[in-house]
Amino acid sequence: VQLQASGGGLVQPGGSLRLSCAASGRTFSTLRMGWFRRAPGREREFVARINQSGAMTYYGDSVKGRFTISRDNAKNTVYLQMNSLKPEDTAVYYCAADTYYSGNYSSPSEYNYWGQGTLVTVSS
Repeated sequence: VQLQASGGGLVQPGGSLRLSCAASGRTFSTLRMGWFRRAPGREREFVARINQSGAMTYYGDSVKGRFTISRDNAKNTVYLQMNSLKPEDTAVYYCAADTYYSGNYSSPSEYNYWGQGTLVTVSS
């Protein structure tokens, strides 16, 4: 599975940004997909996850109510809509694919494949 994340950039506090992650190499509709982020000097943090159909979503506590994960299986793409952005959301954001759920969706070890990351900077 190859994952290509895009959509990062510089945004002011309170602004919005939408990240995209295009997948190839495997039937996208069979993949559980997630987003993680890593801020400078910090551990990789779980952001969001979506199941194969898009009917089930999960979020990290720090982004609940502000971020929305979605997917378009016809376009082999998963999205992360980020609203009400804060400076503490500044990080490199990674999309990831999970081909076999083993019970801990918020752990990086659950995911088999990773994209290259896209930088989001929230600053005035």
